[in-house]
Amino acid sequence: MDARQTRRREHLANELDAFAHWYVEPDPSSAGHFLALTLFAEFHDTARVARDMTAEFLRGTGANEFVDDARLAVSELVGNVVNHAVPDRRLAHPGAARRIDVTFKMWPKWLFIGVTDEDSTPPLLPAGETFCPGLMGELSEAVLPDSGRGLLIVQRLAAAVWWTPGDKGGKTVWCRLDLDDGAESTPIR
Repeated sequence: MDARQTRRREHLANELDAFAHWYVEPDPSSAGHFLALTLFAEFHDTARVARDMTAEFLRGTGANEFVDDARLAVSELVGNVVNHAVPDRRLAHPGAARRIDVTFKMWPKWLFIGVTDEDSTPPLLPAGETFCPGLMGELSEAVLPDSGRGLLIVQRLAAAVWWTPGDKGGKTVWCRLDLDDGAESTPIR
């Protein structure tokens, strides 16, 4: 087996290990941490509260170097719910605020962040660059796409971004930050 195949197998093993850890709630005895927040989209400071709670959670776990990236990812994901999510009919209640649940699952190697809303519409995850990176500096901001920037930012910050449908409607958009400097999770090309 050559070095490239070995790296691919290691990468796949690390991705499967991360998936297995995402799937369960951390047990504090395993150096894992868990936090779930419920916010409401109609409050004027929802995104600020989400950012502040993200920072407090990470500082409390000693992951200070990831605070800025995680705060920005949470801000973008919560902002998408505030600006774009329309609750499914069966989840909507006249006059009720739209619910946003933010979940943090932290292990020594990973931080998983999930933002749940009441809209079952899949997010439009950007597939790639709209323009060649070398051309980006020469383009006016008016030429850039109007939507998808937030998820593009999250994709650049995170090792992985995906979504899962809710059992009773709605969805959760997830991202994973690698806390081990991404050394083991760098994609093999």
